[in-house]
Amino acid sequence: MESAAPEPQLTEPYLTNVLSNSGLGVEYVRGEGNTVFHLGADGTEIPVTDYSGGYASLILGHNNAELTAHAKAVLDSGAPVYAQFSRHPAANRLAVKLNEIVSRETGVTGPYFAHFASTGAEAIETAVKQAEFDRVLKVAALMGEIEGHVEEARAAAREGRLTVADSAYGKASVPAAPATGDGSAREALEHLVGAVARHNGEVAGRPPVLLALEGSFHGKLMGSVQLTHNSGFRSAFGGLGAQAHFVPPKPDVLTKTVDGLRAQARVLDVVVADGVADVVERDFPAFCAFLLEPIQGEGGIRALDRASAEHIQRVSAEADCPLLIDEIQTGLGRTGAFLASSHVGLRGDYYVLSKSLGGGIAKSSVVLVHQKRYRGEFELVHSSTFAKDGFSTAIALKVLELLEADDGAAYRQVEERGGMLRAALDRVRADFPEVVKDTRGKGLLQGLEFHDQSGSASPTISSAAQGGILGYVAAGYLLGAHRVRVLPTASAPNTLRFAPSLHLTQEETDHLETALRDLCTLFRDEDEQRLSG
Repeated sequence: MESAAPEPQLTEPYLTNVLSNSGLGVEYVRGEGNTVFHLGADGTEIPVTDYSGGYASLILGHNNAELTAHAKAVLDSGAPVYAQFSRHPAANRLAVKLNEIVSRETGVTGPYFAHFASTGAEAIETAVKQAEFDRVLKVAALMGEIEGHVEEARAAAREGRLTVADSAYGKASVPAAPATGDGSAREALEHLVGAVARHNGEVAGRPPVLLALEGSFHGKLMGSVQLTHNSGFRSAFGGLGAQAHFVPPKPDVLTKTVDGLRAQARVLDVVVADGVADVVERDFPAFCAFLLEPIQGEGGIRALDRASAEHIQRVSAEADCPLLIDEIQTGLGRTGAFLASSHVGLRGDYYVLSKSLGGGIAKSSVVLVHQKRYRGEFELVHSSTFAKDGFSTAIALKVLELLEADDGAAYRQVEERGGMLRAALDRVRADFPEVVKDTRGKGLLQGLEFHDQSGSASPTISSAAQGGILGYVAAGYLLGAHRVRVLPTASAPNTLRFAPSLHLTQEETDHLETALRDLCTLFRDEDEQRLSG
């Protein structure tokens, strides 16, 4: 009897081939805590210590027992998962609890209203969409106010009690209107108003200003990819959305950039005082949002320092630019606080949370919008089929319960275990300074960056470094030789990211240190034979 033909690879065949070639094409059959298991040739389970942590989605570990039991109870209750366009009490309780935590950590008063979504990238786009909706309504209000002033001037001109200031024409960049008789005041005003309208129309017709930090990663969907700095992800799709201005977190550069953009975004208003019409400049709401990650995950585990955070906060407020803090990877206790941004005193107009919000078993994300930016009408023009469903919100509530239990013991545990992990990475760096360039991070989001290895005598190491895949070669070796699962950051592939759960043990950390020491020895000795083997 002929054996069945192999199943065709129809799911991401190109990526699957890349994974296989780098030694990462493994099928995992079970997960528990910080361990995932795959099957050996004889069918027995082979344990692998998982430091990738679902790209930081598993602060409570794989298949947390309490979350799994809660999930079963929710499903067994028979409560509807999808009941769109109805009340969602679990979602509201979740929003209330999130408000309590955010207020405690930031000291911000006034509520944040919640928009739910399914993924981090979707939540980023929801947040930007709400911010743009708010901006557009502000633009409409400003233009309506200017039009009202124009009508007041027209009424004064019709009544013969208006003249146009000579200085007004220069301000509107238009030559003075010639006198033509009794109607000269009205004609002069319309000449001026036409110039004002053209200028304002040109300013209002520009795309919104979006700011993001260099090294940022905010997703790969059609809109969110425009906010991701890595041109390899973004360049092919630039025609699909408004382009962001990427700025470094350097105070002088940031101030110069924002001031320059503000100077370009000025509209003209016609004002009448003592029967004289003149032109004044008005600030125009050009800024949609300033997006930032308190620690750039895909950008190489780079944390924003307090001085830069304070400057960004101040500059954003002065420009009336909403601050949108992306806590997708860093939130939910990952750094030892619920919000990583709270470590540096940042206070957002918007917060975006996801990943660990789903506890490793549900897809969930949320946008928190402060009341001063919130527009209730947005809820009528935006929706998401799977948002605020009965299952994911119930799971998220349980996640918060576990994180907040015992007066936040989980956060203290993250800080302690993160210190243990960082100490191990620092010891490796100290003993291999020619291989390890830097170690950095906060809590249980840590990174180890290699020096450039493109000059290595090992063809495999040098070609991987030159091709920007050194981190993947390192990951493949660690998995195959030491049963350690770790992956590089997407936009800084020489940096390995470590994002285990808060259940990380000393034994697991010691095992990682041994594995990294072996890898660094291999890189230092340019050991082509052992790497290939």
